[in-house]
Amino acid sequence: MIRQAKGKTPRRPPPKKPSNNQKDPVGVYCRARPLGEEDEECCIEVISNTTIQLHAPDGLKANRNGEFKETQYSFKKVFGIKTTQMELFEDVAKPLVEDLIHCKNGLLFTYGVTGSGKTYTMTGSPGQGGLLPRSLDMIFNSISPYQAKRYVFKPDDKNGMEVQNQVDALLDRQKRESQTSVPKTPTTRRFDPEFADMISPEEACKASGVDEDSSYSVFVSYIEIYNNYIYDLLEETPFDPIKPKWNGAGTPLRNNIEFIPPQSKILREDQNHNMYVAGCTEVEVKSTEEAFEVFWRGQKKRRIANTQLNRESSRSHSVFIIKLAQAPLDADGDNVLQDKSQVNVSQLCLVDLAGSERTSRTRAEGSRLREAGNINQSLMTLRTCIEVLRENQMCGTNKMVPYRDSKVTHLFKNYFDGEGKVRMVVCVNPKADDYEETLLVMRFAEMTQEVEVARPVDRPICGFAAGRRQRNQAFKEELTRRLEDRGGPVDGDSPTVLNQLLQSFPPLPPCEISGPNDNVTLPRLIEALEKRHKVRQMMVEEYNKTANMLKSVLQEQDSNLLSKENFIQEQRGRLGEKDKMIQNQKNEIDRLEKKSKMLEYKIDILQKTTNIYEEDKRSLQQELESREQRLQREMSEKRRMESRMQGIVTDAKLKWEKECERRVNAKQLEMQNKLWVKDEKLKQLKAIVTEGKTENQQPKRPSREKDKVPAKRSASPSPVPTGPPVRPLHRRSHSAGGERWVDHKPTTNVDLDTVLQPNIPNAIKVNAPNEKALSKCDKYVLTHQEVASDGEIQTKLIKGEVFKTRGGGQAVQFTDIETLKQENPLAASRKRRSSETGPDGEPMEGNWTDVETRCSVALEMRAGSNLGPGYQHHGYPKRRKP
Repeated sequence: MIRQAKGKTPRRPPPKKPSNNQKDPVGVYCRARPLGEEDEECCIEVISNTTIQLHAPDGLKANRNGEFKETQYSFKKVFGIKTTQMELFEDVAKPLVEDLIHCKNGLLFTYGVTGSGKTYTMTGSPGQGGLLPRSLDMIFNSISPYQAKRYVFKPDDKNGMEVQNQVDALLDRQKRESQTSVPKTPTTRRFDPEFADMISPEEACKASGVDEDSSYSVFVSYIEIYNNYIYDLLEETPFDPIKPKWNGAGTPLRNNIEFIPPQSKILREDQNHNMYVAGCTEVEVKSTEEAFEVFWRGQKKRRIANTQLNRESSRSHSVFIIKLAQAPLDADGDNVLQDKSQVNVSQLCLVDLAGSERTSRTRAEGSRLREAGNINQSLMTLRTCIEVLRENQMCGTNKMVPYRDSKVTHLFKNYFDGEGKVRMVVCVNPKADDYEETLLVMRFAEMTQEVEVARPVDRPICGFAAGRRQRNQAFKEELTRRLEDRGGPVDGDSPTVLNQLLQSFPPLPPCEISGPNDNVTLPRLIEALEKRHKVRQMMVEEYNKTANMLKSVLQEQDSNLLSKENFIQEQRGRLGEKDKMIQNQKNEIDRLEKKSKMLEYKIDILQKTTNIYEEDKRSLQQELESREQRLQREMSEKRRMESRMQGIVTDAKLKWEKECERRVNAKQLEMQNKLWVKDEKLKQLKAIVTEGKTENQQPKRPSREKDKVPAKRSASPSPVPTGPPVRPLHRRSHSAGGERWVDHKPTTNVDLDTVLQPNIPNAIKVNAPNEKALSKCDKYVLTHQEVASDGEIQTKLIKGEVFKTRGGGQAVQFTDIETLKQENPLAASRKRRSSETGPDGEPMEGNWTDVETRCSVALEMRAGSNLGPGYQHHGYPKRRKP
């Protein structure tokens, strides 16, 4: 279980916003300002309405390769030096104002090097209003007939709006009117008259598609971001009237009042996870002049300074926020609907970013250096955020965008996440001194165009019938017309008949009497008074007539009302009776409904029981069918198994019959070979015995003659060799034929140097038998080695014949086994030395030629002559000389 930290509320999940897969790139525009002096070098050239080219100055003309540095950059639109403020507004800011009126947010900021014309583009000058005053003028030209009264909409200090009733709004208006005569602070500044006519009437524009059945109110706020702190430029400067501040001369400063420095504001997140400045002043304005007066009041508090690059350089980022509150009218079309959920608040942020600058050029020191460092740091953070957004969108990564590293990016992160359109105006100065910084600005602006922002979704408005305001106005006009026809009052004016009578009053003649004999003035005055008296009587008669008519009308209406009341009473009595009948019928219906419910309940129970039985029946049928299918499968499997086993038994029987036959043949061959070997041994033994007897009868010959070997005994060595043994040349075995052999020698065999080694010509040597090699040969030989009982290595040659099988494969039938045994020469020499030396140490030549030794030598030679297809003699053990 995870415990929450004390004093912290859990983070609310973001509200579900309507998904929109459509995205638009950030609109980037470029505007070039004219050169300050004619003799300055220009490094910018406008090629087309979308392309601009930068030329390197003379000092940076050639790069390392000797080429000229000329780069081109493309934008959504490029504005030259002859572009007017009106043309710039038509392409850049007008679509954002139209979206604002249609409940969509927008962000517009100017970016560039210091002294490139950003403030002029945003604010303008007398007669050449910038983007900000023209946006305000377009808003009020569009919604002026549909504005709500002041204080009907009121900010809730949580980045939202609430609707007040008419009484609360009236009280707030009276409170404001009572406070207008008293200045809030001694430093209140009025609107500068030179900025009163920034927009000519010919250039006024108006948005189309304004909802006439809604009521609007405009709120503005103005903040600046200075040294990464947020300050409210519209906040009234607090002061302490009790504690005075004195100068060095002993006189109080600023009318004996000490002003408290402004406090920085903090950023917070509203319930929709949008960022806003907490505690920021929001002023409700009702006209373009009033809104721009509020802007100019905050503009004079903005921090500017004189640097070597700009006489009035902005030392902070200014943000002017225009909020438009919109709510539908009620069903009567007179008042705003008292429902906070129906209030739509859209805002347009106009940002004038401070210009990037190099301290090497401005030579700033102290606070100016600190300001420049913070400005460059915030602009660098903006570039980093744009780069990360671009990388995430183009490469599909999910890196965290560092919005919180700067107040500028943190405040506007919602716009890059899809809360509205984003547009940027890049201002450039064509002079050559700003070439390197302008190059960086151009690269950043071109990269910004590759970032895409989700298109804002239209917000729904209350679904009352359209034309409520028009119907209400038409009703008022019709009522006025009827009153005029009947002579009644019209909008508080006197009746039409009374106006005519008052106009028919004769004017009073001059009342000055020239003398006692003046007989003209008094008669005229008497005549005029008599006429006026007659008119008055006519008016009284008309009044009485009208009153009597009104009384008669009222009496008729009273009688009609009385008759209607009687009729209503009768109808009420009938309605009472009908109500009783209806109540009785309702009771009967209730009883029948209860009975019906009870029957339905029983039917449901029976239906459920039936369903259970049917389900059991279906399950049993399915189980029976499955068992039958399984039984059939088992029977078919059993039959298939029987047939398979019969085939296996037949094949095994044939196989074992062949195997038994082969083994019998092999055994017979082996016994025949053994019998033949024994016969050969007996023959050799007989020949040796016979030869030994003959030699014993012959006289002894000199030692030189003993080395001679008779022709018939060429297969055996001389009894007393006098030199090294002779290695006879290679000879083929008598059993070698024209067949091809598969010579299978495992890799584990030991290479023997002193044994008769098989040499099979025209053979395929393999380490493991394979079907490809067997298909090309007729014979097969396997070389097998093992250790004998006396410790020597014994080699066996297992030979066989290769034949094809019925299945198309190859099989080997072994027919012969030959054995080769290695003899250690040293052991043989020691044995011979011991046998040739007598008890007194002298050699005994006769012992070497004893029967046992000669038999063994003869047998080895006999076996070597019949080993296989072909063998090569590698030599015999050397015999030591006597």
